[in-house]
Amino acid sequence: MAGGAREVLTLQLGHFAGFVGAHWWNQQDAALCRPTDAKEPLGELCPDVLYRTGRTLHGQETYTPRLILMDLKGSLSSLKQEGGLYRDKQLDAAIAWQGKLTTHKEEPYPKNPYLQDLLSAEGVLSSDGIWRVKSIPNGRGPPPCTTAATLKPLIPAEGSIRVWSDFLRVHLHPRSICMIQKYNHDGEAGRLEAFGQGESILKEPKYLEELEDRLHFYVEECDYLQGFQILCDLHDGFSGVGAKAAELLQDEYSGRGIITWGLLPGPYCLGEPQKNIYRLLNTAFGLVNLSAHSSLVCPLSLGGSLGLRQEPPVNFPYLRYDAALPFHCSAILATALDTVTVPYRLRSSPVSMVHLANMLNFSGKKVVMAGATIPFPLVPSQTLPDTLMQLGGATPWTPLSACGDPSGTRCFAQSVVLRGLDRACHTSQLTPGTPLPSPLHACATGEEVLAQYLQQQQPRVRSSSHLLLTPCKVVPPYPHLFSSSLSQQGLVLDGPSTGAAVESIPVLGALCSSSSLNQTLGDLAKELARLDLRRWASFMDAGVERDDLEETLQELRSLAQCYQAGDSLMD
Repeated sequence: MAGGAREVLTLQLGHFAGFVGAHWWNQQDAALCRPTDAKEPLGELCPDVLYRTGRTLHGQETYTPRLILMDLKGSLSSLKQEGGLYRDKQLDAAIAWQGKLTTHKEEPYPKNPYLQDLLSAEGVLSSDGIWRVKSIPNGRGPPPCTTAATLKPLIPAEGSIRVWSDFLRVHLHPRSICMIQKYNHDGEAGRLEAFGQGESILKEPKYLEELEDRLHFYVEECDYLQGFQILCDLHDGFSGVGAKAAELLQDEYSGRGIITWGLLPGPYCLGEPQKNIYRLLNTAFGLVNLSAHSSLVCPLSLGGSLGLRQEPPVNFPYLRYDAALPFHCSAILATALDTVTVPYRLRSSPVSMVHLANMLNFSGKKVVMAGATIPFPLVPSQTLPDTLMQLGGATPWTPLSACGDPSGTRCFAQSVVLRGLDRACHTSQLTPGTPLPSPLHACATGEEVLAQYLQQQQPRVRSSSHLLLTPCKVVPPYPHLFSSSLSQQGLVLDGPSTGAAVESIPVLGALCSSSSLNQTLGDLAKELARLDLRRWASFMDAGVERDDLEETLQELRSLAQCYQAGDSLMD
């Protein structure tokens, strides 16, 4: 790859993972911008880590995600499984059979109005019916930035979003989408509900060979593959698919990093006991098995609990979101993901996935928790030391791993990223001779400010921190979740609202190995132990033995013990 990028292959497994992934790739797409002037510096993040160059049958160069996604029949809506870049209608008509043909054509799904408008606005469908994309200068990297007037942003109606493909604006390679035809996305019958069902999918030669073929296709074209990131639903049968996929990666690509993001949609629904119990079981089995085969596992959820206990969803002071809408929840989680994954996507001095995992997962601590401040609350008239000082001694981020309130807990190791602040506000702007409000105001660089703040917060913790100028893009189809008290750049206004839509935001994100996981995983084990399995025989019938449950329970308890507050690298 260009510039010796350390490539990452992404796996998206499940429908909520599709929602998070669609927002994630839309945000990557919005950030794709190459300077047209050779004197302009390249961006801080290297898109070649996540993207690959290719060529269509017509010789056009493409730039598509290095991605394998798996979902169920009926989940693609109008998106074609082979994508839209490489398909040739003329080839479709070339049929060798000369006899009589009977064609049975399924009625296509109507395209979401947002995507229709988007395609119309881009104007890239040629007269011969073949999709043509903008060429890539020099055959490498993303399209250049242009100074031409941009089109008015197109905002999808939230009522029109039924599946993740309704708002995905990125073109995928034909090898990306792998459909599981034996289970349905819609309806009450034929659902992928249980961990054992998911495991059995990748025991079938058909699906296993299909996944292996796609892995080999992407891996063999990489020069410096650093590893795999798995976005996996934890609440349904895809937890089993993810566990088997991680096991396959560990067996075939030992030495590569495997970072798994276990995704859970909004809070539990009262009145759906079977779905809630299955969610508990799938989450427990998923966490145990994924942690056994991954370098690092991080649950991601806006809910307050991994178990059955009813907890309100987390709150962000400057966001107004509906926790029942996957379109909203997945956007927030994608924004956090886009920030905490920064270390292994940097253009200069990146931290490899393996190194990041090793820093966080010592002493068997394979599970970490995530947190984020979305947006980071900077007022234009203030500096970074001012804002951090105002946060005081409280944990500066909102927890995003359903681990409850982090106050009073102990952190063992953390990786922190702050992005989207202009360099001018990184350090104190006080007139020389003015008494300094805090030691942070004496720091010479923004990096020093952030590092010293983290040291003050957690004096005996192994910390890694990164400070970036690059903000997080939140242009449509990202939902409008932001308070009217934010500027177009996501800063907190100290005056009247300008009325401009928020287009980018500063974000503080963190991955932490925390003692809060002791209680979170311990509570999960207690709830699992209290279940009367005779009432949930259908879960066991899907391929899980009673011995498997006992083993999972023991592994969960052992995992929880790793996070007892007395255990630390710095002790």
